[in-house]
Amino acid sequence: MRSTRRDFVKRVGLGGVAFVSTLRGNVSEALEIPAGTAPGPRRLKAVAFDAFPIFSPAHVVARAEALYPGRGAALAEEWRIRQFEYAWLRVVSRHYVDFWQVTEDALNFSAQKLKLELDSNERDALMGAFLELAPWPDVVPALTSLAGSNLRLGFLSNFTPRMLEANLQTSGLRGRFEHVISTVLARSYKPDPRAYELATKAFGLRREEILFVAHAGWDAAGAKSFGYPTFWVNRPGLPVERLSASPDGEGRDLSDLALFVERLGGVGGR
Repeated sequence: MRSTRRDFVKRVGLGGVAFVSTLRGNVSEALEIPAGTAPGPRRLKAVAFDAFPIFSPAHVVARAEALYPGRGAALAEEWRIRQFEYAWLRVVSRHYVDFWQVTEDALNFSAQKLKLELDSNERDALMGAFLELAPWPDVVPALTSLAGSNLRLGFLSNFTPRMLEANLQTSGLRGRFEHVISTVLARSYKPDPRAYELATKAFGLRREEILFVAHAGWDAAGAKSFGYPTFWVNRPGLPVERLSASPDGEGRDLSDLALFVERLGGVGGR
């Protein structure tokens, strides 16, 4: 059954305007700059990542499937959609709770909707999966490449500080990031401009000096509207969304991001 609201969340994504990766399968073949649309030279000094370009949600799906054989994927999908719906609705209604609470509320609703029994042990096991996410295989080489360009690296995520720090420590990636920024500091969620502004304050940089790396198209749209140069890591290969803002680049993984930054030029430095 089609659901407009579900489709809005599930098919988030944007097309590029100025610097766009042309993809053939999973490989970025070239960066095209349409005549008359490219901005002037810019110097990037930092990269701010959403959590999911770095961490794979596969562990959450696997945990759900282990607990509910044959139903885990459906639970994980419903849960993911409700997470972000609840976050946005709480911003609009001004009834903020942090993302851990949003995640638990979304899980409780999703299990009830799918008529799955969820006791406290199962709830704890599923919630705990969000503290044990593994990085995608392309992450470490890409981070090494970006650090070699003298770019400062950080997170700007809706995850709570606990969620971010737990995953960074478990994965051994904590030392690679100068700033780990949770939108809890703004008591809001992306795509609220107040949430995006946190990275400019943490890095002490202008928005045009920070490249934002998004996992979801709605996040790419929000970051670009805020004024960040934006790269969309479109791992599922989703179609572009019509949200009035397009990322500067798009690719299937972080190797495409590293290539984008390399070809962009004018990077590094404080």
